[in-house]
Amino acid sequence: MINKESLQRHLLQLDNRGYKAYKDIQGNYDFSEFTLIIDYVQGDPFASPSKFRVRVPPNIAQIPCQLFHSRSREIALRDYLTRQFDKAAYSISSKRGTGKSGMIAVTRFGQEVLERTSAFIISSNTSDLEDLGGVELRFAVGLPASGRSILGRQAAEMLCEDIPEIVSKSLEYANLNAAECRRHVETVEDADWLRKQLAEKGLVAFVADGSILPRRSGVDNSPLLNNAVAFQSPPSLKVDLNCPNRGLISGMGIPTGITLIVGGGYHGKSTLLRAIELGVYNRIPGDGREFVVSNPAAVKIRAEDGRSVAGVDISPFINHLPQGRDTAQFYTENASGSTSQAANIIEALEVGRRKKEEGRGKKEEGRGKREEAQSFVLETELVAISEGDLVPVLLVDEDTAATNFMIRDRRMQELIAKNKEPITPFIDKVRQLYADYGVSTILVMGGSGDYFDVADTVIAMDNFQADNVTEKAKEIANNYSISRAAEGGEYFGEITQRVPVPASLDPSRGRRDVRVKVRDVDELAFGTEEIDLGAVEQIVDSGQLRAIAAAMVYAKQQYTDGKRTLSEIIDLVMADIDAQGMNILSPFPEGDFAMFRRFELAAAINRLRSLSVVGK
Repeated sequence: MINKESLQRHLLQLDNRGYKAYKDIQGNYDFSEFTLIIDYVQGDPFASPSKFRVRVPPNIAQIPCQLFHSRSREIALRDYLTRQFDKAAYSISSKRGTGKSGMIAVTRFGQEVLERTSAFIISSNTSDLEDLGGVELRFAVGLPASGRSILGRQAAEMLCEDIPEIVSKSLEYANLNAAECRRHVETVEDADWLRKQLAEKGLVAFVADGSILPRRSGVDNSPLLNNAVAFQSPPSLKVDLNCPNRGLISGMGIPTGITLIVGGGYHGKSTLLRAIELGVYNRIPGDGREFVVSNPAAVKIRAEDGRSVAGVDISPFINHLPQGRDTAQFYTENASGSTSQAANIIEALEVGRRKKEEGRGKKEEGRGKREEAQSFVLETELVAISEGDLVPVLLVDEDTAATNFMIRDRRMQELIAKNKEPITPFIDKVRQLYADYGVSTILVMGGSGDYFDVADTVIAMDNFQADNVTEKAKEIANNYSISRAAEGGEYFGEITQRVPVPASLDPSRGRRDVRVKVRDVDELAFGTEEIDLGAVEQIVDSGQLRAIAAAMVYAKQQYTDGKRTLSEIIDLVMADIDAQGMNILSPFPEGDFAMFRRFELAAAINRLRSLSVVGK
């Protein structure tokens, strides 16, 4: 293997040569205390940066095994090391040349702790807690240039001086803040323990006492520190959950069923729902919401005017359209607020829990007994973001919902007869979703007390503090009867499966090469199409979207055969990732992937305007 000194001499010899001469440095280099691996060298200073890796062996990194002896701890440690490398690179490296040259950087990240491909732990794979771990870390380098000429001296400084200093400061345990590292790992482990206890406690979410829920602004996700009100659970909803590091943690438990979050404007309703929505992910210490955890299958549902819908059975919500349009296989390139919200719910249910075949047959024969309609197969995926038994929990905020989808009041029912109204409002289906499919719902509702009739729990927010007002809400519902006619029928309806047509899921779109490109967290170029994911609010990291794009290509190449349903395809993709890691999604070492959920993968596929499906 070539050593550091040889690399340094080579870079000096490349000075002032054409930029493409940098291609000669691709390979592996022995830096004594670590190995530098140059996997890909950019061909132009304005192109995507070069891809580098460092491998620091256990005898140099010396990371205690206690910090990575479980999957939860390992993911947290990898996240911590990535952040430390980023911090050191920012402070040590400086811009050299033009374009992106002079850059040393890891993947972008926010408050969430996600499994990433930026860092991996090198271990001896023994159970001895005295063992030590090493690190592989992946990062990007903008090789320096002046115009399109190599700046060899600056490149030698970057690769042979800056990178060793960054590695020493961020990947050698002796140079890290041990207490801070341990706190990072233990915080994530405790949150995972809290989340695992939700189902056995009959809860869909937990908000720890002392949490700081408000954020600084709509574009700054860090906690509001000045004048922020620490959350306290109402006594009647308080529960204690156990953690391995902090012991008992008290907070508000939100039970299964239908929960309303009510209150005046600007008092914290949507802030609470947003914290619950992101409680499917772990967070860094100091975020303020470290111990706000949610059912891993919680899915935010909203209206999404203009999205495409491909063959979705929205008939439980919308039927008897004018001109006889079919809603059992509904297609549109420009959905309304109500049809998009109906499709979003059905699509979440489609890739969620599946019923036993015998239960399905019985229900189809007689529409039969309610207990038969509740017979399901509980499925588990052992992925980094575990989705439990896959029973979705729906999260809805009236601010982003279609009004005509949410409610049709008594006066409107009198004016417009049901046989003239194709939309069955959510208020008439939300209870059936829970009774027939075990799907809980959390609703922010400030404008309609009609939902008091169907709610199991009502939480009022007052100056960011919660109060359990369920009894008062039920009393009001009894005293002020609305005499509203239920329009939802006896059962929710069938959740049908769809089979994607292979040709409609094509990243090349007639070209020779696969084309995928990601912009931030809300737009994905797939082939010749632009997929708008701005309304998919639980994609929180651009690395997730890059991994989703790669997973769509993988799904097309490996499993989309015109026979498998979308749900089956996603099952197989997620199982492969669980068994082999996200590395299977890329032919070369990729440092910019972050773990995603099946629901967001399905959301990206479902918004592909070329998508065509057939019924199962």
